[in-house]
Amino acid sequence: MGTMKFPKRYLVVILTFICTSVCYIERVGFSIAYTFAADAVGVNQASKGTILSTFYYGYACSQVPGGWAAQKIGGRKVLLLSFVLWSATCALVPLDPNRVFVMVVARLLVGVAQGFIFPSIHTVLAQWVPPHERSRSVSLTTSGMYLGAAAGMLFLPSLVKYKGPQAVFLVEAALGAMWSLLWFKYASDPPRSEHPKATAAGFGESALPINGSEKLKLENGGSSIRSAKIPWKKILLSLPVWAIVVNNFTFHYALYVLMNWLPTYFELGLQLSLQEMGSSKMLPYLNMFVFSNIGGVVADHLVTKRILSVTRTRKLLNTIGFIVASLALMAIPIFRTSGGAVLCSSVALGFLALGRAGFAVNHMDVAPRYAGIVMGVSNTAGTLAGIIGVDLTGKLLEAARSVDSSLSSPESWRLVFFIPGLLCIFSSLVFLLFSTGERIFD
Repeated sequence: MGTMKFPKRYLVVILTFICTSVCYIERVGFSIAYTFAADAVGVNQASKGTILSTFYYGYACSQVPGGWAAQKIGGRKVLLLSFVLWSATCALVPLDPNRVFVMVVARLLVGVAQGFIFPSIHTVLAQWVPPHERSRSVSLTTSGMYLGAAAGMLFLPSLVKYKGPQAVFLVEAALGAMWSLLWFKYASDPPRSEHPKATAAGFGESALPINGSEKLKLENGGSSIRSAKIPWKKILLSLPVWAIVVNNFTFHYALYVLMNWLPTYFELGLQLSLQEMGSSKMLPYLNMFVFSNIGGVVADHLVTKRILSVTRTRKLLNTIGFIVASLALMAIPIFRTSGGAVLCSSVALGFLALGRAGFAVNHMDVAPRYAGIVMGVSNTAGTLAGIIGVDLTGKLLEAARSVDSSLSSPESWRLVFFIPGLLCIFSSLVFLLFSTGERIFD
């Protein structure tokens, strides 16, 4: 790599991008393979909701510990460890909807392992990426999730059809192993003159003034950050942090409900088969991929060119994203064709992804030094949304089934999409009122 003029931080960003793609291929893959296997043996919707939401229990448990571990051990190592863990679980566990206990344990394990990934990535990016490239780097990395989800939606239903649902797990494990090797080979901690240890401070820190006592510690090769007290109380009592948390909850409520239940909506609500829908079913995620990056580039442009303050930039993109998404979500059950459903869910997910350039990058604005921790806290809320939303949707549908046995009427699905729609309006208001782009923790 020495002769190339390709900055190392770009390589790190590209690898984290591939990392999130693979994780989401795994998640979409599970919901496709499991839906197929479960419907084949007649598992009811409420039980499906329980298994689909088990992942998020494990995922919720490891968000904050993930942020803490990344801060202490370093994001690079934590990332590798979690990848090896979930890939091994995928490789070793058979998919059998009748063996509920095995499925639950396996999903919990994968959830716990993947929970370490995002806080670690944020720690790695805060170390490598200078502030003016931050929005697009975070947007690019997180957009990997949607590209992965799109790829999963496109290829995996056919894989399930021809090779059976178990094949999905083996493909995912192989992808996980391949990424782990790449990361092991190419990722490193940022070069920080003589004291590589001091990098947990984050790249952006070097540009910020350090008071005398800390400067001394850094120069003596000690690392003030790793030993620094994390201001838990201040973080948990901060309204701007809560603004991020509420929006993270809503974003993931909508995303996870669509991700886990769209296959069921297409199959039962609209009586379409996923294989026959061709490539249109991946459009919602492809749209997220595109809009996530548009949001990042626009945000960086507005901030760098001083067109708007950081605070206004975050609020503007967040509000546009969430309000448009809320309208699109509520419109889903009105359309009775695959085209209408795909269009609405694409607009909804695309604009939610645009909103990420508001609330999701905001972690690094308010707390550059504790980005991994704040990310862990807000992602825990996002994950609770997965547990609540995915599970509640199963129960709503099981209740609707007593009225409409086939679940093909729009009424059975109305509440499923109205709840995230209303949440979008509520959380965009919270963000407008309480968020800030200023740094509040140092």
